[in-house]
Amino acid sequence: MKISKLTLAIATVLGASASAGAVAMDLYVDTKTKQIYAEPGPRRQLMGAFEKVEEDAHSAKGRANNTHKALADDKGDIKRLSEDVYAEKADIKSIREDLELKANELKALEEHVVANREEKAQNDEKWFNKISMRGYTQLRYNQGLTGDRIAGDPELRSVGDGSIKDNSNFSFRRVRLVFSGDISDYLYLYIQPDFATQVSDTSQNFAQLRDAYADLYFDKKHEYRIRAGQSKVPFGWENLQSSQNRLTLDRADALNSAVPSERDLGLIAYWTPEHVQKTWKTLTKKGLKTSGDYGILGLGVYNGSSLNRAETNDDMYVVAHSTYPIDLGFLGSRMSGQVLEVGADAITGYFNPTTTANAATTCSEKDKKVTCKTAATTNFDSFGHSGSSKDRKLNAQSINDSMPKQGIREDRVAVHAILFQQPFGLQAEWNWGNAGTLNPNANKGKGAMESRALRGGYVQAMYKIDNIFRADGVLTPYIKWQTYRGAWKAAVNAPYVSVDEIEVGAEYQIMKALELTLAYTTMDRTNTNAGSSYLGQASGDLARAQLQWNY
Repeated sequence: MKISKLTLAIATVLGASASAGAVAMDLYVDTKTKQIYAEPGPRRQLMGAFEKVEEDAHSAKGRANNTHKALADDKGDIKRLSEDVYAEKADIKSIREDLELKANELKALEEHVVANREEKAQNDEKWFNKISMRGYTQLRYNQGLTGDRIAGDPELRSVGDGSIKDNSNFSFRRVRLVFSGDISDYLYLYIQPDFATQVSDTSQNFAQLRDAYADLYFDKKHEYRIRAGQSKVPFGWENLQSSQNRLTLDRADALNSAVPSERDLGLIAYWTPEHVQKTWKTLTKKGLKTSGDYGILGLGVYNGSSLNRAETNDDMYVVAHSTYPIDLGFLGSRMSGQVLEVGADAITGYFNPTTTANAATTCSEKDKKVTCKTAATTNFDSFGHSGSSKDRKLNAQSINDSMPKQGIREDRVAVHAILFQQPFGLQAEWNWGNAGTLNPNANKGKGAMESRALRGGYVQAMYKIDNIFRADGVLTPYIKWQTYRGAWKAAVNAPYVSVDEIEVGAEYQIMKALELTLAYTTMDRTNTNAGSSYLGQASGDLARAQLQWNY
């Protein structure tokens, strides 16, 4: 707009200067070329007479002054515009410098990110960066209320908890650390030591290797794998369930007697379809206690000598495992999401029990219960066999001689059914078979190891109550009945045992990291503890408690 004023002023000055001495003249336009002429001619048409308008000196002076003023204003505007343009150029320069600085910073940041990504990728390839650590600790307390508590009566003991005895208060039942991780898409590593192993009545809290295995996968979905190393033998459902997740304080003797400590050294192949993996993961996310992923089918071979024991023969045990979770939604909308898991397992192999040293063993009978005691420090019970009321001498050499070189054959079959607590749940297992055990009446009263039938199992009911004081607070009351008649092969001379037990209790998951279990237990069981001075059948009632923290 200001530049237009300048142009108008200049035109006005030129017009004023040209107006002096103006005279009238005729102007003609060429009708074809449209050019203007001052004289007539061919095709020239008169436009009219034009006269220059004269202006007085005063008006011309005023107009000139206005023009000069407009010029001055325009000069000022031009100056200010120049200053604005200069300032804008300075701002643009500053912005450009800032942009260049930011661009350099972004470039440096990108280079840093790329370097970190490359470094992380290199570190991820290192096996120790793929290993995670977790664990849990269980602090136990057992208080005998009634029954046989003093050694020599005999004393009430349990194979599931060595701290059940006279003169016992607090104890560590388990102190576990788990190191695990996917080394690659096809290799998984798992190592678990326990720092609460009891090696005798007076020696506790020793470190012991529990698990050390690798899963070798054949596909990225992890449906097919071979587990190599020391791991749980897939016989029984509760045996496979981690003690960290198990509701009751101890496993049932009937199934656990097949694989004491649940583990052995060998190779086991598992198959778990992807949809079953998802089902078990969904149950775990709901806070339900599964047994873990041991495949819907499993087949393997293992030493059969039990946990952390050297092999004693050339024979290997064979185990076959099957289980399947069934969604009961087909029974109606009320059963949608409820899962029933059923299955069956079998093992077969030859086992060499640990026998007594070459020492005389005295057995006596009372109320049709035979109790044996060696002259040496190792003792055992032989409950369940008839005999004369007089004392008898069992010959340890005779017992050893009665053992076949490859051991005594053991065959077992087990079934299980688990209805996950949503909120009510049921859990039941049973097994039958034959296994080697001591018969003190054999070989003319000298004793011998023989195969004998076994049977037993348990039934457990529970109810899950959520949101106890906290969103992750869960209370689960339960009741469990178990019974077993058969060999306990982990004890010296694999004694024949009788077990009847009822446990009533409740687990309170205060938070995911902390659990408290309180229970009342009534027991009638055979004492198989080799450290006791006298072994036999004992019974009693106990108040039990366990505090578990997870990390």
